[in-house]
Amino acid sequence: MKYTQGKYRILKKTAIAREMYSFIIECPEVAEIAQAGQFVHIRADGFTLRRPVSICEIDREKGTLRIVFEIRGEGTAAIARLNEGSLIDMLAPLGKGFTVNENFKRVILVGGGIGTPPMLSLAQIYGERAVVITGFRSADAVILQKDFKKVGAETILCTDDGSLGIHGFVTTPLESILNNGGADAVYACGPMPMLKNIAALCNEKNVDLCEISLEERMACGIGACLGCACRTKRNDEEYFAHVCKDGPVFNAKEVLW
Repeated sequence: MKYTQGKYRILKKTAIAREMYSFIIECPEVAEIAQAGQFVHIRADGFTLRRPVSICEIDREKGTLRIVFEIRGEGTAAIARLNEGSLIDMLAPLGKGFTVNENFKRVILVGGGIGTPPMLSLAQIYGERAVVITGFRSADAVILQKDFKKVGAETILCTDDGSLGIHGFVTTPLESILNNGGADAVYACGPMPMLKNIAALCNEKNVDLCEISLEERMACGIGACLGCACRTKRNDEEYFAHVCKDGPVFNAKEVLW
């Protein structure tokens, strides 16, 4: 796994929802090798442990990455206080990304809450061949809808309280699509219960490829501390994989729920 550690300049900072921020970061050597589904590990001033944040967009021509993150504690709050022109300390790119197949004619991208950002880099690859289903608590938490539409993807929005889009869970429109034409692949990132239900649905509908990106607390980010273990199976045997190194993207059929 090739990665670099450095301090990179924040070119643009935007507040896109309540306690949710978007950074565009100048890091040509990272952008050159980054893949959809990988993450960056950020060190906030005054904190020992780094914070993992999914890569949202990769622009190789401009040499930039975009990350979108939510304030979830003191560490991410410290990162959110950085401004345009500030340097951000990152290990990047880390982890295993999504499997991309240019021959796929139709894919479904499913994002739940802060699991939505990594779907954008996939949507930029598949464009009009992608159907993007996103779910949020309420209308004030919705993000990135214009970004998905900009790349030509079909978008389906769900909210838990019905304040915007479909009132209900992302699995409802997913099941409808799989029942009516299906898809070559389903990619998903979000809360564990959501991923478990998506994996079960894809297995039931015989989807050839279902890949999920797991959210997990991690310390080192490179597989050394063994703190982010998850139960998987390989060759019909249970195996403890590590989200930071073996993932965060896994084939859904390998994860033991």
